[in-house]
Amino acid sequence: MDRVILHCDLNCFYASVELLSHPDLREIPTAVCGDPHSRHGIILAKNEPAKKFGVQTAETIWQAKKKCPDLVLLPPHHDLYREYSRQVNAIYDQYTDLVEPFGIDESWLDVTNTLHLFGGDAHALADTLRERMKRELGLTLSVGVSFNKVFAKLGSDYKKPDATTVISRENWKDIVWPLPVGDLLYVGGAARKLLKQYGVETIGQLAACSPEMLETLMGKMGPQFHGYANGLDTDPVRSRYEAEPVKSVGNGTTFPENLTTRDQVLGGIAMLADSVATRLRHAGLYAGGIQVTVRDPQFHDRSRQRQLPVPTHLIRDLTDAAMELADQLWKPPSPIRALTVTAIHLVQEGEAYEQVDLFTASAAPKKVKQEKLEGAMDQIRKKYGSRAIIFGACQPEKEEDPLP
Repeated sequence: MDRVILHCDLNCFYASVELLSHPDLREIPTAVCGDPHSRHGIILAKNEPAKKFGVQTAETIWQAKKKCPDLVLLPPHHDLYREYSRQVNAIYDQYTDLVEPFGIDESWLDVTNTLHLFGGDAHALADTLRERMKRELGLTLSVGVSFNKVFAKLGSDYKKPDATTVISRENWKDIVWPLPVGDLLYVGGAARKLLKQYGVETIGQLAACSPEMLETLMGKMGPQFHGYANGLDTDPVRSRYEAEPVKSVGNGTTFPENLTTRDQVLGGIAMLADSVATRLRHAGLYAGGIQVTVRDPQFHDRSRQRQLPVPTHLIRDLTDAAMELADQLWKPPSPIRALTVTAIHLVQEGEAYEQVDLFTASAAPKKVKQEKLEGAMDQIRKKYGSRAIIFGACQPEKEEDPLP
């Protein structure tokens, strides 16, 4: 028997929540944005009138204002969004215990075993959810209904706002295959550009490729995308109360001023590596690899990753490895707006080991000493707060003031 999966996507979520307190702005182009004074001045969400002017999520305020000079800007209220998200998922819980959030404003619902309790018609159930959201919370919802998670999400994106789209065994090729390949789940900008070089621009064209060719081009994601394009996704909907394996641990920040010297970049890398290492230790995890992303003032991102010689959760190890990648991605004095450090290829504490030979045996006592040192730092922070003690490398050297 086919599964029955719904993907529910709240339309313009941040903006919709804000407009509940500003009903006079519903027909006026309005956007929620970060604080421009702290250099987080990008569009987080926009309403439908703003969309008509071409305002896009994640573009800068000045770009949005260029398209729509009269755009009304509202500050975000993240606690409020989390509360509304909680209320929305509480409604979903009334229909199934398999509700998997996908961000704060989207969720998958597997109603395969409960649909008969609500009339047995998935399309009608989706419409019921949309009506309840409008009536009880004042929010609109787009719902995709299908036999797997990937197609259910395509359905919720297919018609917006406030719509239900059913992608069934009978119609899925007609609906899905003509869509741009970038509409497929997890096919990002880099994958889209790569596929375009080989003439693959629609999901149907991706479906017609051989899995072997795609694996050669894209690694293990290639065959996965091929399966998605052919309706072969079998990923289960996981209850949000079911712990999902952690695949990466990362931290990023936008700096108050652009970084232009190596000392500044090292300070930023070390600060982020400290945060990542601490979280790894708290979770009993080790990083088998490291990834660094550098963002310039024009919002162009460049990333690089590498395997680590041995799994680690030590600040110094992560800092050194991340700085090597940063040196490959960036040359001074090119300005850096933001940095992200991510631990990847994670392993559990019992699975991490280091093979010691004659050349590395002398380093073992230092590693043990560093483990004890950072463990002691964790205890101090736990008792006195996260800023009570800071790893020395996390403080960038102060630059000399220029001579007059």
